[in-house]
Amino acid sequence: MLQTNLCNLKLKNPTILASGILGVTKESIGRIGKSGAGAVTLKSLCHEERAGNPNPTMFGYDGVFLNAVGLPGQGIDSAMKDFGRLDNLSVPVIGSIYGYKIEQFGEVARKMTSLKPAMIEVDISCPHLDYGKPYYADAGLTAEVTKVVKKNSGKIPVSIKLSPNVYDIKEIAHAAEKAGADAITAINTATGMAIDIDARKPILANKIGGVSGPALKPIAVRCVYEIYETVKIPIIGTGGVTYGKDALEMIIAGATAVGIGTGIYYRGISIFKKVCDEMITWMKKNKIKTLDEIKGCAHD
Repeated sequence: MLQTNLCNLKLKNPTILASGILGVTKESIGRIGKSGAGAVTLKSLCHEERAGNPNPTMFGYDGVFLNAVGLPGQGIDSAMKDFGRLDNLSVPVIGSIYGYKIEQFGEVARKMTSLKPAMIEVDISCPHLDYGKPYYADAGLTAEVTKVVKKNSGKIPVSIKLSPNVYDIKEIAHAAEKAGADAITAINTATGMAIDIDARKPILANKIGGVSGPALKPIAVRCVYEIYETVKIPIIGTGGVTYGKDALEMIIAGATAVGIGTGIYYRGISIFKKVCDEMITWMKKNKIKTLDEIKGCAHD
């Protein structure tokens, strides 16, 4: 009932581990696969090792999760040595990449292809050293990044991960599609802040962080809905998915697959199986045989 075709990638179900959560070693990828995920996204990699931001970097309360980890990671060269290849693991693996400069996106994409991931996800909501405006907020820059990654990714499909922190996400999605993107991942975190009233200062060391968790879901659903009306390529709906009903809501809005990240903090690593079981229960109750029957039906 849940079999999903994403850019000709056949998934046993539409749930995908979102980038930044647990996808850091072959062992963790295997655990997520055994827990029921249809695919796993690696923690984002760039051209160099990054230490990330100082603590505190994460904070959660009342369905809101804030993080400002600063994209710490080992870098693509180290990952190439650790992973060797990704196409011989028990679950399809999506390689997440980013860069500071446009040419670095291409460099990391080229190296990522040697790992043979099932797909490459491009995080354009990352540290930007050379531009006054971030890549994700400018259609032209989004197109440039998309083109350079596609040029260096061979036949591996590419998904561009968009940010909700823009005036018109439809324009950005259209630019990515026109530049050759095979899919859109929507969305990354929204910008937020929390203040400790007793200490009288921001809780995160970075002051501002990214909002995820259930509080992000209405924004993510809106973005998926708008993007679905704008592009013809598939969408990976990500943001606040915690229960089966959340995943179904994303699909009805137009998503082909569904990313799950912060939900692991709420329901544990078995969340993928739980979400799938809940989806199947609803589908049987409503006499739905395949997800294609309901994908995008909110637009009818």
